Amino acid sequence: MYTAHPDRYADMPYRRTGRSGLKLPALSLGLWHNFGPDRPAETQRAILRRAFDLGVTHFDLANNYGPPPGAAEEALGGFLRTDFARYRDELVISTKAGYLMWPGPYGEWGSRKYLLSSLDQSLARMGLDHVDIFYSHRPDPETPLEETMGALHSAVQQGKALYVGVSNYSAEQTREAARILGELGTPLLIHQPRYSMLDRRPEDEGLLDALDELQTGSIAYSPLEQGLLTARYLDGIPEDSRAASDSPFLNTDAVTEDLVAKLRALNDIAGARGQSLAQMALAWVLRGGRVTSALVGASSPQQLEDSVAAIRNLDFSDDELSRIDAVIKG
Repeated sequence: MYTAHPDRYADMPYRRTGRSGLKLPALSLGLWHNFGPDRPAETQRAILRRAFDLGVTHFDLANNYGPPPGAAEEALGGFLRTDFARYRDELVISTKAGYLMWPGPYGEWGSRKYLLSSLDQSLARMGLDHVDIFYSHRPDPETPLEETMGALHSAVQQGKALYVGVSNYSAEQTREAARILGELGTPLLIHQPRYSMLDRRPEDEGLLDALDELQTGSIAYSPLEQGLLTARYLDGIPEDSRAASDSPFLNTDAVTEDLVAKLRALNDIAGARGQSLAQMALAWVLRGGRVTSALVGASSPQQLEDSVAAIRNLDFSDDELSRIDAVIKG
């Protein structure tokens, strides 16, 4: 029988999500690539237990996480029953729908039929009667935004989600989504964009400004850029790395000599701060409080511990920020 650490809330900072009453841990655990049948169940269990013991109360999923799709939700469902049933009200569990889940015209995107059917399937896989946050995972160019947001509103009205969010929406789409949801009476709680030191589109394209105006929270995914912003690639491409695999998300072409030189320079800045490169990358995303939480994955409890240690130093001097910008843009 798992018993959570009694001091699990001692160190983790919790940030209010927009203007809502919900607080999220500065670091949240994403169950993307490491929670499927190809990974040892005991490793998955150990990661989840260590996360909660460290104050990581938010587990983030999507219907298509695995592999195969649905596997991550099924895995979490098992661990919720065996390890976390008595802690359910201390957890924030989120899921999303938007990408392909089943054949035919109703198996992806943003129709009311797909979103609400997918949510029912997600709840069944996890053994839950509701999730805390339900997201539209991507905008649908062929479905009216009113229909997609109306489906999110219905999920709340039906008691199957407490809050709703969007992911991968532009600043303009986010403003319109928030307007529609506001008129329906279900506020837009949170946006989940891709954001890192190497990918600054949420800044450059005005998304963070829009979220500030809307008083909507944000949670950044890929803050470590698929592992690029770690020590893994400081000497090139390791044979057992994601870039050396057949991953569609990172390949050898991305790891150029110029990038490796930048990573080494960033690593020097991190070392002067007493952090690893990964820790500094997470702290950078969280700097200044504009981002509510940063999503991290983990293949082991030790990797998770290294990420959580980033919270020990989330402040940057103007000089440090200038040096980081000079490296990235130079």
